[in-house]
Amino acid sequence: MANRLQLPDPIALSSGLEAAVEADPWVPGAIQLVVDGTPQSHVNLEDPSELFFEYVRRIGHVIDLFRTPGEPISALHLGGGAFTLPRYIEATRPGSRQQVVELEGGLVDLVRQAAPLPKRASIRVRRGDAREVLGRLPDGMRGAMHLVVVDIFAGSQTPAHVSSTEFYELIRPLLAPDGLIVVNAADGQGLPFVRGQAATLQELFPAVAAVAEPQVLKGRRYGNVVFVASPVELDALDWLPRLLAGGPHPARMLAGPEFSELVRGVRPVSDATAQASPAPPRELFDRG
Repeated sequence: MANRLQLPDPIALSSGLEAAVEADPWVPGAIQLVVDGTPQSHVNLEDPSELFFEYVRRIGHVIDLFRTPGEPISALHLGGGAFTLPRYIEATRPGSRQQVVELEGGLVDLVRQAAPLPKRASIRVRRGDAREVLGRLPDGMRGAMHLVVVDIFAGSQTPAHVSSTEFYELIRPLLAPDGLIVVNAADGQGLPFVRGQAATLQELFPAVAAVAEPQVLKGRRYGNVVFVASPVELDALDWLPRLLAGGPHPARMLAGPEFSELVRGVRPVSDATAQASPAPPRELFDRG
């Protein structure tokens, strides 16, 4: 079990933040990646199909529903963490071809030392800034990605330069005709960052929906909102309502007119106006 493993010592990242892999004391065989005191990833090494964080479970349900169950897919993950979702896809859609982009090479090495990726998995890791790497991906990836997951954090915040129209325009050509982009955005009171991301995605994609806990979508407390965007029209995504049935509960989805209401009066984010997502309240991850 992971609890009995000799886990590597914490490391200092190039950003100056500290990263550590810790055993989960409550889930035998599980580990979590903690960066600057913020839990960023959780992996059940004995059962990678079990997802722990609420927003990751919502993304997992998207992965389950958007294509035939068990069918291999091509996926690109911007933001690596402990490779929770690449492991999940390999466990639930074996034979999938996946690529992961992670800025912090030291983080990649730390996670691989603590929890090596499955040897049978086709998972390639590219090291570098997500936006820079997007500009030099092979031509063969254009129009070939069934899924692109954007889950980029520097410590507890999403950097501004990976939140703009110009950034998402680099992703759009990679999607297959029926592909999906899934974005994790964290925000608090009033949802200024989330609403900006919503307006940006709506500008670029015919179909966009947002899923989260209701109080988060109302901007009443800090939390994660999962966006699902596609180059196909919204009514073609007939599986979307089933996301709510899959939980975690409570859950609410905004699509169509309700989504448009979320972005009323909000302009898409450009490189000139982009700002990092807000830091979470200190008490949210207070470890005493």
